[in-house]
Amino acid sequence: MGYSWGGYESLVTHETPQLTHRLHAPALPGQLLRLHIGLEDPVDLMNDLEGGLAGWQAQLNA
Repeated sequence: MGYSWGGYESLVTHETPQLTHRLHAPALPGQLLRLHIGLEDPVDLMNDLEGGLAGWQAQLNA
């Protein structure tokens, strides 16, 4: 998945300490998702996010 360089679309990217290129990675348990919120309708964004997270949770529980 590519990053946005100034676009108006929303993106969700999977982050790992190796990908963040930080000197001190945050001490957070589990996986980190970065949300780039764009100009879409807020209701559509919430529905898409809820559906995506439900699918992700189903895969983790499989």
